[in-house]
Amino acid sequence: MLISEDLTCQQLVELVTAYFDGALAPEDRDRFEQHLVLCDGCSWHIDQMRRTIAFAGSLTEESITPQAEEGLLRAFRDWNRG
Repeated sequence: MLISEDLTCQQLVELVTAYFDGALAPEDRDRFEQHLVLCDGCSWHIDQMRRTIAFAGSLTEESITPQAEEGLLRAFRDWNRG
């Protein structure tokens, strides 16, 4: 997947999963990371994604209250219906 020389913020957001999975070609990864150097908003977005992944990875079934679990299940059921 070759991305344009001038990576837009929208393109970066669309490539986040591939970036975190290590699935970008080296030249695309370089463009992605160069955009991060130049764009505070996208750098912030990537930082938030990293924090979310780290936090989600630390959750255990026991650490979630029954109320929180029900709220999450309800949100996903409602989202899936929409």
